[in-house]
Amino acid sequence: MTNTFQAPVATVQMLIRKPVAQVFEAFADPSITSHFWFSRGSGLLAAGTRVRWDWEMYGFHIDVEVKELEQNKRILIEWNEPHPTLVEWIFDAKAGDQTFVQIKNWGFSGDEGKVVSEAINSAGGFSFVLAAAKVFLEHGIEPNLIVDHDPDSVVAGWSSR
Repeated sequence: MTNTFQAPVATVQMLIRKPVAQVFEAFADPSITSHFWFSRGSGLLAAGTRVRWDWEMYGFHIDVEVKELEQNKRILIEWNEPHPTLVEWIFDAKAGDQTFVQIKNWGFSGDEGKVVSEAINSAGGFSFVLAAAKVFLEHGIEPNLIVDHDPDSVVAGWSSR
């Protein structure tokens, strides 16, 4: 019997009690996303564009290529060069102006242990992102979950809004 390793897909999901158009916009417009995830983005997400997302609190940035975008339904990006992975957001409108958001990240590279570790880290990170988005969109509170996750790595002198 052969042992075939099936690469994992990091998957997280959350119900956000806001209309799908508002939730979608929160992930496509960096002026909104910066309230709950990264600190700055270079532009709106649109299919075929390349944008930069900055986490100034960590002195880190990443370039993101938007592969596909279906308004109020789906976003697919590629990021993490030189070892790119794909990230997909699916937005499912529910009754009562609610939105079920699912995020998947796949395409991790390396040996089995590294791939599994990356998938676990991704699922944990995107869980924080969805929880922070929920708090911000439903209650208008900037929860600082991303910066509070690793306070010892915050760049000296950085402060939130």
